[in-house]
Amino acid sequence: QVQLVESGGGSVQAGGSLRLSCATSEYTYSSNCMGWFRQAPGNEREGVAAFYFGGRNPYYADSVKGRFTMAQDNAKKTVYLSKVYLQMNNLKPEDTAMYYCAADTACVGSWNSSRSFHYWGQGTQVTVSS
Repeated sequence: QVQLVESGGGSVQAGGSLRLSCATSEYTYSSNCMGWFRQAPGNEREGVAAFYFGGRNPYYADSVKGRFTMAQDNAKKTVYLSKVYLQMNNLKPEDTAMYYCAADTACVGSWNSSRSFHYWGQGTQVTVSS
């Protein structure tokens, strides 16, 4: 069973920065897409950013463009994804949510649909105070 191991998150003031990391637990598992989603209390889970099917540039939600940067660890030097990061700068109170890492191989559907991803991390809390 593939597991996604997340790290990072925490509490910062508005304007601050945080970095999230996510890695697959099995060395042999390589995904075609990995993404970050977030869910605030009472809200639906929404896509934040994702690498999808070998694209060099990740997709971003409009709400985070210019502030968040998703990167991949290319240590394995393959086209597949196994470790990704989410650098979050200029954080706003509305970014407060539980952030989840997601991965899949088939990646059927749109990058920002939670149904496109089969494997999920346990979530890490990001809290931004004003």
